[in-house]
Amino acid sequence: MISSGQLRAARALLGIDQRTLAERSGVSLATIQRMETSGNVVRGVVDTLTKVVAALEDSGIELIGENAQSPAGGRGVRLRPKHPEAG
Repeated sequence: MISSGQLRAARALLGIDQRTLAERSGVSLATIQRMETSGNVVRGVVDTLTKVVAALEDSGIELIGENAQSPAGGRGVRLRPKHPEAG
């Protein structure tokens, strides 16, 4: 699954706006906006999610799942787990 944060980060890496992603994926702008504000895991129609992921991958984005390795190497974005403050 893709998270809303991954979606926003992927767009940022590509330097594109929501409208451009909507055009590349063939889904509506409103759908992209809803996906990006949907909390952690993006939910929606499987076909729509598949179109968005395919558009990102066709543009050069590699989506890395939680606890997954990136065997191709290269640049990427991943959040580190939060650690409670020592003290």
